[in-house]
Amino acid sequence: MDSLSELAGLLTNNDKKLFKQFLQRKNKRHDVKNLQLLDLIETDDIAGLNKLYQSKINKDAYHALRKRLQDNLLLYLSQKTFESNHSDTYDALRLLVAGRFLLENDVTKIAFKCLDKAERLANQLEQFNILNELLLLKLQYAHLPGADNFEALTVRFLQNQLHMQREAKLNMAYAFLRKELQEIHLEGKVVNLTRLMMATIRKYKISVQDLMTYKSVYQILFIANEYAAIQQNYGLIERYINRTNSFIQNPTNHKQSYLFYHISILYFLANFHLRQREFSKSSSYLQEMMDLMLTDNRYYTLFYLRYHLLSALNQFYMGSAENAIALLRESLSVTKNAYKAEDIEDIRICLAMFLALRNDRESLKQFTLLTRTDAWYEKKMGMLWTIRKNLMEVLVQAQFGNIELAMSRLNSFRRRYKKYLLKTSEERVLLFLKLVEKHLLKPDVIFEAAYKKSVLSLLNKAENNDIFTLSFIAWLIARWEKKTAYEVVIGVIKNGESA
Repeated sequence: MDSLSELAGLLTNNDKKLFKQFLQRKNKRHDVKNLQLLDLIETDDIAGLNKLYQSKINKDAYHALRKRLQDNLLLYLSQKTFESNHSDTYDALRLLVAGRFLLENDVTKIAFKCLDKAERLANQLEQFNILNELLLLKLQYAHLPGADNFEALTVRFLQNQLHMQREAKLNMAYAFLRKELQEIHLEGKVVNLTRLMMATIRKYKISVQDLMTYKSVYQILFIANEYAAIQQNYGLIERYINRTNSFIQNPTNHKQSYLFYHISILYFLANFHLRQREFSKSSSYLQEMMDLMLTDNRYYTLFYLRYHLLSALNQFYMGSAENAIALLRESLSVTKNAYKAEDIEDIRICLAMFLALRNDRESLKQFTLLTRTDAWYEKKMGMLWTIRKNLMEVLVQAQFGNIELAMSRLNSFRRRYKKYLLKTSEERVLLFLKLVEKHLLKPDVIFEAAYKKSVLSLLNKAENNDIFTLSFIAWLIARWEKKTAYEVVIGVIKNGESA
């Protein structure tokens, strides 16, 4: 998809009407073809696009038209975002813009009131870049009656410069760690997370005190959580979890302006304990998460699907499958434009997994609704998610007797991901695939002692203790035990807890 089509795809039906009105107001001539081009992009009319400028001589005119339409679309989207966003950050920006306009037009008394309010908001939110612009503006007009004391302004400005430098170092460190994480994920780079963290902190000269903010704790936990997900071993990040617990239990750290980071941290903690099979602890953090979500509608919407996903997973692996499935169905029934496509896909594949583990054929239907390309899933959901989704599809097709289709998917999976799995030292996935293939080619092999031993040996490996990995292994065990994979995995989890 080209960039213009991608931008047009961001518009809702109501946005399209408003954007057309926006173009009509801007059009000075009657022969402008931007509205026609927009209609043709909406309907994907290739023939119509070719007719828009029939002569080859007019190819440059067509590209110029596309460029102007894209520029207007970007302008419309930026104005819409600025006007419709009701966050405190945007309020501070709006007040800054209004204050500058009023100062330029000599309405100084109201201008300084706007800027004072903007400064209070920016301070609360620790928006140091906005504060920088705002204080520079106040310094520029400090000679006017009603302005702040020049010396006091200078002190605030220099102090804010220090805050900006500290945040810049933290952001550079975070960006560097994200880049390293990508190399771990896509290239199989082997690193020790703790050593990498310490080396990064030294590289960017970050103090311990700098790390004691909600934003930095969130960033560290994000990196740690991603690292654990790639390694499929959440025990590796326990020390970061313990430090985070100590931080959020300190009531002096709690502020409304940190709400996004606080909720995100609780989400990571709930996910960590879920993956460690500590379902009660996970549920406890989810309750704290919901309590905070209910204080601000913006964050309730943002985290709604993620909260329900973890809640359903907790219930499912605690044995309440019916409740978990009902919760996911309810979540999908209320999906709308406000929710991210990635969150919706997460809910849908989870529902497909729940149904498949309980031997419900509706899981086939749920897979048909996962319609995006592997390339999209790899980019948006990550390689691990996409590999898991493709493996699951092989198993589900086999489970319901579609052996040829299952073999076809298995071979496609091997062609696409074998090189990546070998590069990232994930031979265990290929070993699992080999066991599945043996069963597909010779169904009775599951009753042979050697085959059973190979499958059961997977349960004894520490790297396979993750609940999702156990669910895959349970699928194979269920073949010879004549049970559902759900019954098997619940049994494995309960035995592990009692042990």
